[in-house]
Amino acid sequence: MEKLGFIGMGNMAQALAIGFIKSGKISKENVYAFAPSQDKLKANAERIGFIPMTSAAGLVKAVDTVIMACKPYQIESVLKTVGEGLRGKALISIAAGWNYEKYFNYLNSDVRFQFVMPNTPAMVGEGVLLFESTNSLEEGERAEIMDLFASTGYVQEIDSSLMGIAGTVTGCGPAFVDLMIEAYADAAVKYGVKRQDAYKLVSQMILGSAKLQLETGEHPAVLKDNVCSPAGTTILGVTSLEENGFRSACIKSIDSIMNK
Repeated sequence: MEKLGFIGMGNMAQALAIGFIKSGKISKENVYAFAPSQDKLKANAERIGFIPMTSAAGLVKAVDTVIMACKPYQIESVLKTVGEGLRGKALISIAAGWNYEKYFNYLNSDVRFQFVMPNTPAMVGEGVLLFESTNSLEEGERAEIMDLFASTGYVQEIDSSLMGIAGTVTGCGPAFVDLMIEAYADAAVKYGVKRQDAYKLVSQMILGSAKLQLETGEHPAVLKDNVCSPAGTTILGVTSLEENGFRSACIKSIDSIMNK
């Protein structure tokens, strides 16, 4: 992987490009991007450091590894546009729903492919990057690409049959956590805390709690019990959450997506 190109430069692509370049694993001179809005593309190029391209076909010709970062509904059209230009190259797709099986019907056999599902915290280097187990990358090439994506967060290989559920939890989950941040901040504001202070306090609390679980490996129930003193304040709040179906609501939020 000497030269890398993005087709599409939305928020997720920007996050990845920033992470890749900052990591030093690839130089900005070897990162290219194409997007239909040339003015926005040039502005992002100046800010991030990649080389802007005027066409998808031109980008594919210039690089050896392509990241398909456009909207899912645009992919079929893009693939028709770039056509034979992908032959012999590696294609990484971060578009939801476009897994190995779906791409198989559109690609020549000599195009090496990997489906990756990132999430928005990749923007701050704390993303979850799911790599579909079924792929056609060369072994060393895949290890290099996984290492590159690791510069924006945690990389995990996931069985193809589980990419849907894993991607739903990690991809949609940030929005659910944001709702929780807003709700607990509202509670703090209700009792007198300034709005901006409330957001910072709640966000740091969630960040610290998640880090504590990750670093200790403790079951979440154990960590919860450690905070719940007998007849204390926290157990009252936990009881209220249980009475209002908190855990059930979390599970049902995923059910609603998986069963749509």
